[in-house]
Amino acid sequence: MNLPEGFIFSQSSLQDFVDCRRRFELRYLQHLAWPAVETEPVLEAERTQQRGALFHRMVQQHLLGVPAGRLGRMIDDEDLKRWWANYLSFQKDLSGLRDLKGLFYPEISLSAALNGYRLEAKFDLVAVRPDGRAVIYDWKTGHKRPKRSGLASRLQTRLYPYILARAGAQLNDGQSFPPEQIEMIYWFAEHPAQLERFAYGPQAFQEDEAFLSDLIGTIQRLGVGDFPLTSDLRRCAYCIYRSLCERGVRAGDLDEAEGEADAEELGLGVDFEQIGEIEF
Repeated sequence: MNLPEGFIFSQSSLQDFVDCRRRFELRYLQHLAWPAVETEPVLEAERTQQRGALFHRMVQQHLLGVPAGRLGRMIDDEDLKRWWANYLSFQKDLSGLRDLKGLFYPEISLSAALNGYRLEAKFDLVAVRPDGRAVIYDWKTGHKRPKRSGLASRLQTRLYPYILARAGAQLNDGQSFPPEQIEMIYWFAEHPAQLERFAYGPQAFQEDEAFLSDLIGTIQRLGVGDFPLTSDLRRCAYCIYRSLCERGVRAGDLDEAEGEADAEELGLGVDFEQIGEIEF
């Protein structure tokens, strides 16, 4: 099978393939739009997505130098107000890093070639410490905190450190970050004191490269009709293609979705590229 020319693999597309090969085929190869609601209640799901998107954009603007007070004045939502206060408390740690002459790269995209295709990651924040260590920060805005085991199994946790090791030289005066100098931290807006840290290293880098290479190779070898449905029916409840696949009509409950993982991890994520800059 030939992937579309110029196809770029992201953590979302790779996660879709791992979760359900049929979803990957419908979404990325057939580009099929299917009008099924992902979660119930619909309006609350939309508000959750918009709130999370706005929080990400506010953090980006703050890290780029926009005063916190100016950003805070635009908040008219209690959840977002709480997240912003939690972030500002946590930001004291980031400020300490900046005081030590650390470098911040918010909302930056990096890519690396593998198996003739490109892998891409968009980082919420990459912070380069004065000692040369690189820390990936990812902001999570779900109300329920995912389990460490669930986060560890996500493609994001494997792909992001790998890409930073492969393509991070442009953030480090032309010098690549050794895998053992990379760490990934998940920060939860509802649970700001409960960071989840994932150290990286040479063995993890080698394992991830082999895993990702095999994953892309598998996708390349598949032909039409070789993309079966997932056997995990829970995922179908949060998939827009469930009625097409005859896997039910009713959308999954948003609260239950957050109990399993962050909304973005079930295919409910926001395309931050489609969200405009905040105006003042």
